[in-house]
Amino acid sequence: MISWFEPWLAAELLALGGVAGFLAGLLGVGGGMMMVPFVTFFLSRRGVEPALAVKMAIATSMATIVFTSISSLRAHHARGAVRWPIVRAMAPGIVAGGLLAGAGAFSVIKGSWLALGFALFVGYAATRMLIRRGSVATRALPSAIGQNAAGLGIGFLSALVGAGGAFLSVPFMTRCGVPIHNAVATSAAIGLPIALASTVGYIAGGWNLASPVAGALGYVVVPMLALIAAASMSTAPLGARVAHATDVGRLSVVFAGLLYTLAAYMAWRGVAAA
Repeated sequence: MISWFEPWLAAELLALGGVAGFLAGLLGVGGGMMMVPFVTFFLSRRGVEPALAVKMAIATSMATIVFTSISSLRAHHARGAVRWPIVRAMAPGIVAGGLLAGAGAFSVIKGSWLALGFALFVGYAATRMLIRRGSVATRALPSAIGQNAAGLGIGFLSALVGAGGAFLSVPFMTRCGVPIHNAVATSAAIGLPIALASTVGYIAGGWNLASPVAGALGYVVVPMLALIAAASMSTAPLGARVAHATDVGRLSVVFAGLLYTLAAYMAWRGVAAA
């Protein structure tokens, strides 16, 4: 069993949460994208079987987004940047997609395939981050039914890879004419139902799991969740404030490079777990 009283482990998790929270507020992304590879590494280094480590990392990272989203959302809402009609239109599909993936597909898909899927998703996300800087609106927002359908796909894919959905929802909104700062703020609001529904699904799907990790609830490792969430909630508002005061385009290039590195690591973990 992993001891949660290891000073170095606690420090690592707090540092990870702090960085991930800041990036979530700054770019509307970064929570799950940043955390999954690192949490996978922390668990694997302490003897958790690779395929299970990937699943627990995805589930735990998504659960932390519940707290990061709340903190980031409050900061964006205070500035009037959240497009609430879009959130209301997409939320039903997002919840359905998150539950469907978290309680169903996630528990039956092999951890190695999830790791490879995560690597592909993050590679796509990094590429979108680079392309997004020059993107222009090509269509109008679809009807409420269309937005609900988009939410279903975003919720399902996000739950499978442990991401808050911003790398899907932000390009979707900007292509539909939503200004980038509003899209980032609205993605913070959309991330909350994604994370809630997915976390419920991870707990239900792994309820009978014989876990080698103390404090696990289904696939969610609660002690890790608590440490990461405590740090991320304190730094997400700072990231949101910086986002409204700076051009995040140059930062996106740096962050995209980091994501490519993390994608390569998860691809290697996927092959090792196969």
